[in-house]
Amino acid sequence: MSANETIEHNRRDFLYIATAMTGVVGAGAVAWPFIDQMRPDASTLALATIEVDISSIEPGMSVTAKWRGKPIFIRNRTEAEIEEAKAVTVADLPDTNARNANLGADAAATDVDRSAGEGKENWIVMIGSCTHLGCVPLGQAGDFGGWFCPCHGSHYDTAGRIRSGPAPENLHIPNYEFISDTVIRIG
Repeated sequence: MSANETIEHNRRDFLYIATAMTGVVGAGAVAWPFIDQMRPDASTLALATIEVDISSIEPGMSVTAKWRGKPIFIRNRTEAEIEEAKAVTVADLPDTNARNANLGADAAATDVDRSAGEGKENWIVMIGSCTHLGCVPLGQAGDFGGWFCPCHGSHYDTAGRIRSGPAPENLHIPNYEFISDTVIRIG
């Protein structure tokens, strides 16, 4: 192999690599607008978390907030409602899982695991969509004083646990935290 052939060989390899890299950069430049348009809109990102002022919710009252297009039930339960919910045997429930995003899938459907926790057992925060077909249940209704879905007859107790009807799961609990004594951040 002569020196000229080695130089030609190196020059040819360089041209192949440079052409391939130009093609990769060009393909990336063409693909980027399609990839970029899949990112969430700014208005969607703004709804990723909401803060709800609960200072005006008296015991026995509930409010409905909207988060990510879904209704969120926030209820300040009375002592009687808490005691009644604690008295339920979890093994007798149709769904024994908490469905609590804060605790994970393995938590039991006890009242404490579904409520805001130690010291805040009176507060319950749930996604207000029936787990049967996604209807919005009516609050403070039904056979157990919690929620009732009039579409197909599902009854939930004051802890949002399914007690009777076709719904297969308890009302789901979103990620939330108390950022003060009077404000809850959901999301």
